[in-house]
Amino acid sequence: MPVPWFFLSLALGRNPVVLSLERVVGPQDTARCSPGLSCHLWDGDVLCLPGSLVSAPGPVLVPTGLQTELVLRCYKDTDCDLCVRVDVHLAVHGYWEEPEDEEKFGIAEDPAIEEPRNASLQAHVVLSFQAYPTARCVLLEVQVPAALVQPGQSVGSVVFECFEAALGAEVRIWSYTQPRYQKELNLTQQLPDCRGLEVRDSIQSCWALPVLNVSAHGNDVHLVVDIPEDQRFGLSLYWNQVPGPAKPWWHRNLTGPQTITLNHTDLVPCLCIQVWRLEPDSVRTSICPFREDPRAHRNLWRAARLQLLPPRAWRLDAPCSLPAEATLCWQAPDGGPCQPLVPPLPRENVTVNKALEFPLLKGHPNICVQVSTWEKQELQECLWADSLGPLKDDMLLVETRGPQDNRSLCALEPSGCTPLFSRASTRAARLGGPLLQDVQSGQCLQLWDDDLGALWACPMEKYIHRRWALVWMACLLLAAVLFLLLLLKKNHVKAAARSRAALLLYSADDAGFERLVGALASALFQLPLRVAVDLWSRRELSAQGPLAWFHAQRRQTLQEGGVVILLFSPGAVALCREWLQDATSAPGAHGPHDAFAASLSCLLPDFLQGRAPGRYVGAYFDRLLSPDAVPALFRSVPVFSLPSQLPEFLGTLQGPAAPHPWRLAERAEQVSRALQPALDSCFRAPGTGRGMGPEAEDRT
Repeated sequence: MPVPWFFLSLALGRNPVVLSLERVVGPQDTARCSPGLSCHLWDGDVLCLPGSLVSAPGPVLVPTGLQTELVLRCYKDTDCDLCVRVDVHLAVHGYWEEPEDEEKFGIAEDPAIEEPRNASLQAHVVLSFQAYPTARCVLLEVQVPAALVQPGQSVGSVVFECFEAALGAEVRIWSYTQPRYQKELNLTQQLPDCRGLEVRDSIQSCWALPVLNVSAHGNDVHLVVDIPEDQRFGLSLYWNQVPGPAKPWWHRNLTGPQTITLNHTDLVPCLCIQVWRLEPDSVRTSICPFREDPRAHRNLWRAARLQLLPPRAWRLDAPCSLPAEATLCWQAPDGGPCQPLVPPLPRENVTVNKALEFPLLKGHPNICVQVSTWEKQELQECLWADSLGPLKDDMLLVETRGPQDNRSLCALEPSGCTPLFSRASTRAARLGGPLLQDVQSGQCLQLWDDDLGALWACPMEKYIHRRWALVWMACLLLAAVLFLLLLLKKNHVKAAARSRAALLLYSADDAGFERLVGALASALFQLPLRVAVDLWSRRELSAQGPLAWFHAQRRQTLQEGGVVILLFSPGAVALCREWLQDATSAPGAHGPHDAFAASLSCLLPDFLQGRAPGRYVGAYFDRLLSPDAVPALFRSVPVFSLPSQLPEFLGTLQGPAAPHPWRLAERAEQVSRALQPALDSCFRAPGTGRGMGPEAEDRT
């Protein structure tokens, strides 16, 4: 039995009100305007380029309202198309600026200045029209006589006739001027279908319409097209995106009747259905039945993704527009809530699938982007975490600038923004003087700067080290005997007190795999392990060369009792096999930053001569390689599958200082959660609608 989720039966839509439409004869577009105005329609369509907002030089003519009216454009009595007539209301915006000398001293105006103030106004008004699959822009030239130029007053309207559209289609209309002095006007309208109009004898596409039923059965949605067996028709599913043209998703030419099955996970609010008869110049009719469906909105948020675009840009990818806002925030390493920042991103709906710039001077791993609705936060990404390393224990200082060069500094803490010289018992209040000196001496990184204020990120390592030095001095004075015992076992203490060193080697197969490596290195860094990876040492790698850099890192890691991690991937396996077959390959042939290729000349002797156990560990991602893919020579050391064998992998890396098994399992879970977003991004197929697609079945 069908689930009573929704049931919609329509002959390409339904409308309870039957409308009688005015008829317009001929294919020519026209324009007319209110009495007193003159207007002219430019020949042909123009490019739809709104451009940036500019300041008005004085009074200008701008659109203030949009109205539409449906008409029939007829070529013969029984050959008509639905057409949208657009009425644009116009008003005068802005004033002439009075010279300061005139206001103060009453100096008479210059006749040369007075002349343009008494002149007529002219404006180029653009109308942009979208109705899948049509997109048009027309230009109307409007002139207002000087007698009607009164700032802030309406001057009349201009009427464009008309934009042809499909029955039942959703149309979007924008209006703005060139140049653009204000935000463009917009209007969205759902057009009626054949049942809502007295046009069945005038529009040929209404003579024989297929009946479409949309219903739900469990997790499946069925589109049932009921038409005679010999009638052929086209059916298209598309994403009706804003801004931009609609994006086709699925298209078939079929012979009725037909049943098309969709999974409920395929539904998004902008998924629309368009159907037409396979005849020349057939009118296409569209419906969008999922705009208010809760499942479609949940699917849309699941499909949305935040992406970093170098050097300092971001993009929200989604199949439909999202009613959400984006803000910048500061994520402290203690795991607390991400605190909103000044400057905020523009407080308006996020434009999806469009690159947006960060209003920042420098990047920082603690800066994140939040995308949220008015009800709750939906998405948060610390976009630079992979490229700039883990979160830092930096103090963010907010500088506020007022009139007469008045400045104040406060530190962003979980309790709020604490003034540097307050009496609060917080870390920022105790270190107010030193932090101010750090800003003045250039030790803090400036993230943002404008007339209203600035943001500074100040490192706190030296203050943390100073505090711990005082604690250690007190402990040494109170426990001199214990200190002597510790000196006898200093080598053991150093190994236990200091985190173990680890050198991570990998082959840079592609950008997605590099992000995955960066996420793994950041997670291991917080265990803690002192991780060395070429991603964080690009400058040293370029200066020294891959081979010299690897020699220095390997020697230091092994001298400190650390471990070298070989992270196998398809590219790494190919390089190993190449070296095993031909030991004379040049290490520099694989790129200036490929430390893995450069290291093979030193790694292979260790494995061939039996010196590798205890010094090397192997790993691979189980969704990328099978266990048999790792060359047999490297199996003389432990090789772990990630993330399934994370506890054993972490225990081997930490060596004698490894914690209890329950604690090790907890850390493995933390690392697995940190890797999951990068894993999903690395192994996800391109395209927002991956893995989705309707199945067409013949229904007889």
